[in-house]
Amino acid sequence: MILKRLSLLLASLSIFALHTQAASYPPIKDSTGTGLAMTSSPYCTTIGKAVLDSGGNAIDSAVAVGYCLAVVHPAAGNIGGGGFALLHLANGENVALDFRERAPLKAHRDMYLDKKGNVIANASTIGYLAAGVPGTVKGMSAMLEKYGTKSLADLIAPSIELAQKGFVVTDRQSETMKEAQKDLAKFASSKKYFLKKDGSVYKGGETLVQKDLANTLKLIAREGESAFYKGAIADLIVKDMQKNGGIITKEDLASYEVVWRKPIVGSYRGYSIVSMPPPSSGGVHILQILNTLENTDLGKLGFGSSKSIHIIAEAMRQAYADRSVFLGDPDFIKVPVSELTSKAYAKKVWDSLDKKGAKPSKKVTPGLGVIKQENTPNLKEGNHTTHYSVADKWGNAVAVTYTINASYGSAAAVDGAGFLLNNEMDDFSIKPGVPNIYGLVGGEANAIEPNKRPLSSMSPTIVLKDKELFMVVGSPGGARIITTVLQVIVNVIDYKMDLGRAVEYPRFHMQWLPDELRVEEYGLSEDVKDNLKKMGYTITELPDMGDVNAIMQKNGVYYGVNDPRKEF
Repeated sequence: MILKRLSLLLASLSIFALHTQAASYPPIKDSTGTGLAMTSSPYCTTIGKAVLDSGGNAIDSAVAVGYCLAVVHPAAGNIGGGGFALLHLANGENVALDFRERAPLKAHRDMYLDKKGNVIANASTIGYLAAGVPGTVKGMSAMLEKYGTKSLADLIAPSIELAQKGFVVTDRQSETMKEAQKDLAKFASSKKYFLKKDGSVYKGGETLVQKDLANTLKLIAREGESAFYKGAIADLIVKDMQKNGGIITKEDLASYEVVWRKPIVGSYRGYSIVSMPPPSSGGVHILQILNTLENTDLGKLGFGSSKSIHIIAEAMRQAYADRSVFLGDPDFIKVPVSELTSKAYAKKVWDSLDKKGAKPSKKVTPGLGVIKQENTPNLKEGNHTTHYSVADKWGNAVAVTYTINASYGSAAAVDGAGFLLNNEMDDFSIKPGVPNIYGLVGGEANAIEPNKRPLSSMSPTIVLKDKELFMVVGSPGGARIITTVLQVIVNVIDYKMDLGRAVEYPRFHMQWLPDELRVEEYGLSEDVKDNLKKMGYTITELPDMGDVNAIMQKNGVYYGVNDPRKEF
């Protein structure tokens, strides 16, 4: 029954809708009363909603969406990467699932340096050596086995159909393929799967068929996660690794485990904020910034005013300075979560802020000297990620953010299996003190070690009001994920925006280093820019930030919003 419903709904999607998906403003209303799934693809939104309409819960829907994005969003959707899931259950329980990639057993601290200790160009970003051990397949199965109600085979079925018959490429996807064309062309398998026979990219409106990926998904549907980690798919991965200089082994795949973790939970102006714990830095620093902002009335300062931007930016600056020292994989280093997320520490941060002018970043002290520094800077993060949000009629909600790091990951696809491998090893500190391709500096706490998970900014977040589900939110965007999610929350709670405006309105970003206030083009009026420059800010206008998919519950009804930016 679910298969038939999904197939009919997929067939009903018009090429126009697939080709031009825009923002949901005003927000989409759940007219059926079964719940909503908000994703960056109309294919996957349709699949997620169909699962809910057929009696599945939010976890079932999230798994179906995860596999769908692996087919129709190759720049970031994946079974060759990893990520995080945050679950709020109808019984009030909150749980976090870490299915982040791990460093292979043969990985070592200086694996991307030459004999002179210099970074080898592209070694950590392009090709098979750049890949960490994928976690997505095991993550989807872990969620489903513990909290789902549908079979894996039924939930993967529509994605198999999309891979087998093809999906319509959007104009934006064609642009991303063009951006990655040279790297994809370096690998025979990637060229075969994602470029045309003449080496050109698919254009908007054309159909991309992925038969090898369809066969891979059929194996997973039939045999479960073991097909990927111990069976035929694992054999294909290892064969390609051995052939192309990679180091992932059968032992790496067979020993990979997800980790169920305790979420970061705090409060903000009467709302409960539930977010992802380390090795994500997202939950810690979203809560830290909110705790700091709680010391003033942002609503009175006004949205987009120079005063409100200044206060928020300075709170961001301190959080990113703290991130550079204290955050990493908690299985390898001690992360002072309770100290960083305490109201007392936030008050010290507030008291330290220069309320009239921007404080030069060189004067920012991570931890303000009151939290012990046991680590060294480890900021490093890739950009190409995707987030989706799901909520069902029972009150269950799932926020999932997963990634293959750069756009199209390592650009290396597994021959015979049809999917791209991540280049997540670049999220480690390749050489302490050397910025990565995004300008972020790495250090010892995030150095490469076997089985270690790289630090992340992915921030799947759920907001509760009086213990009831209020909002599900998240975004891609690398180091900017934290500030993107933060601003959506602040827009709703402090500026009283509806969800559509909260997602649509302009964003800004401050991450301590580099010492610049990044703003979206046309995001600030000239007088606000002038005021901020007088305060001491260097302002940089860059492309849009984030691609939020969010859900809000109001008076028992769900409303959903897609981001108009479509950054990725």
